[in-house]
Amino acid sequence: MPSTPIHSQRVLVTGGAGFIGSHLTDLLLSAGHRVVVVDDLSTGRRTNLPAAHPLLTVVHDSLEHALATTLRNEHFDAIHHLAAAVGVRLVVDDPIRSINTNIHAAGALLEYAVTHGPAGAPAPTLIASSSEVYGKAAKSPFSEEDDVVYGPTHVARWSYACSKAIDEYLALAYHRQHGLPVVVARFFNTVGPRQVGDYGMVLPRFVASALAGRPLEVHGDGNQSRCFCDVRDVSGILPKLLATPTCYGRVFNIGTDRDITIRELADMVLRVTGSSSGVRIVPYAEAYTSGFEDLRQRRPDLGRIRQAVGFCPTIPLEATIQDVAVWLRGRVS
Repeated sequence: MPSTPIHSQRVLVTGGAGFIGSHLTDLLLSAGHRVVVVDDLSTGRRTNLPAAHPLLTVVHDSLEHALATTLRNEHFDAIHHLAAAVGVRLVVDDPIRSINTNIHAAGALLEYAVTHGPAGAPAPTLIASSSEVYGKAAKSPFSEEDDVVYGPTHVARWSYACSKAIDEYLALAYHRQHGLPVVVARFFNTVGPRQVGDYGMVLPRFVASALAGRPLEVHGDGNQSRCFCDVRDVSGILPKLLATPTCYGRVFNIGTDRDITIRELADMVLRVTGSSSGVRIVPYAEAYTSGFEDLRQRRPDLGRIRQAVGFCPTIPLEATIQDVAVWLRGRVS
């Protein structure tokens, strides 16, 4: 987190009751900023946020409705747009909701940001995107300037990637055409406390199974690899990106470039939690649907964000697993 600001800012966080959004909100509040959170609580949870805080306002509403009503006459020094439909399971099960949420909400937010900064000027805005945007390109590591490759439109998995890519196109177009100070953040497998496995998130699903004594279900053959970065490292860099004018109009990978296979992750979870649950290999067709496609590896090139703001994740994956286990135990106690 950047040092305490010289003056308190008024910050809008959409999806602020969600996994990443709530951690960002905590950081902003601790820095003395006044934060307005908008969340429809479809996947976020009110309990992720302080029950009462003098600097926090929570608006329980859809983003588009809130922008047109409650926040119509408000102005913000910064906007973090984290509201989105996330998770492979949610995307596969309800692609209509995912597409509509990601595209319509982002369009409304960007239009709002153009005139709702200080004194009616554009508000510096961060748009959350995803490594899914890279699709199934075979190149590794993924760089922000790389081409993207998607599967056929009848495979629902790729609808999420396309919707987030459209969000990026919109954000960068608003920067070019309206001078909106916008930063696009492509998250790579962010993990940590408050993340749940309901929508296909692998780490909390593994930890929950280990704590419950159930076999950890590894989808596919388990040799696909990912790079898992702690949410506290990720959320801490977002205000710095948005406070750095040289980052405006640019896309940044955010994550770690230390990869691990999903089978290795399962074994690490068992070791850290001390569980003897074991592992069960589940074919993709059984876990999702016939024809489901997945990437063998997904590793980011972090050169751009390191050069721009000196980003360097510090929390090891073992510590994240321990903290996820503590949080999950607290939820059921």
